[in-house]
Amino acid sequence: MSRYEERLQADLDELRSRILAQGRAVLDALHDADRALVNADPALGSATILGDHPINRETRAIDRFCHAFVARHVPSAGHLRFVSAVQRMNQVLERIGDYAVTICREAVQLKERPPAALVPDIEELATNAYRALEQALQAFAERDADLARDTVALTRRRGRTFHKVFTDLLQVGDERSRSMEDLFGLLTVLNSFERVEDQARNFCEETIFYLTGEMKQPKVYSILFVDETGDRWSPMAAAIAKKAFPESGVYASAGWDPAPALDERVVAFLDERGYAVPEGPPERMPIEHDALRDHHVIVSLQGDVRPRIPDPPFHTIIVSWDVVHDRSRTDDEALESDLKRIAHETRELMEMLRGEGAA
Repeated sequence: MSRYEERLQADLDELRSRILAQGRAVLDALHDADRALVNADPALGSATILGDHPINRETRAIDRFCHAFVARHVPSAGHLRFVSAVQRMNQVLERIGDYAVTICREAVQLKERPPAALVPDIEELATNAYRALEQALQAFAERDADLARDTVALTRRRGRTFHKVFTDLLQVGDERSRSMEDLFGLLTVLNSFERVEDQARNFCEETIFYLTGEMKQPKVYSILFVDETGDRWSPMAAAIAKKAFPESGVYASAGWDPAPALDERVVAFLDERGYAVPEGPPERMPIEHDALRDHHVIVSLQGDVRPRIPDPPFHTIIVSWDVVHDRSRTDDEALESDLKRIAHETRELMEMLRGEGAA
């Protein structure tokens, strides 16, 4: 190696070792936060809060080192990917450290230990968060893109856990055995553990980028269009979206009181204009939480549908479009008017989700 190459490699090694050491410090903070909470240990909670100050100082130091690295080496290709990924990983670890502090601050404020019925839920979320971050750091340390991908997939599958835990917390609230202040504190704790998994996923995506050059793919949205009978406007909206934005989403239609079959006049109208119409009769709109949570957006084309959904998923957006005017008319002029209004609303929605030029 030339002297320059030796200096470059030394700086790369230092960046790698510092981000891994920072990751281990954050892992320790997360573990201690869990113990302080479950064991009602205010001394450990306070120590963990104080321990975040060195983590924050190291975050700033790593950031300065990254800027100096760019100025010193003017990196390109793989080295540039590495240092840009490390900068974002550094931010991820700082946020996770902040979540550990939030958990500890809530722990020291609790009037008593977490309810026994909730402790298994806390431990499950804490274990999932800890292991996700641990695997993320392992994937980076071992330069293992496959492990990073597996960890990303794992964190997404675990997304259903939080709803169960939230339901358990509501039950504790119904029993009125804890103060409202404690319940809100516990909700903050549970949400913080969930957010750690989200950040671990971000860490893995940066590892994949640095190792392979693969950037995070634009999100593909699951959108459910609904109306009363599901035989006219909602299948029209799904057909428009599929044709205009085939790479941006997965689209379905349903009715909350579905007709026995699609409107034949609407089917013929759409077919003549090159739109793919769903096969079979209209589907019944699901109302169960687990059946709806995988949809990013639910669009009602016939009034506000939220009163029909008893337990709407937290991350699902429900919107209503004022596009329905006259159901009694099925002539081409009326259907053409429906098509234009729905196409306009669909384009606005998809460009809001994916940006201009969405396809």
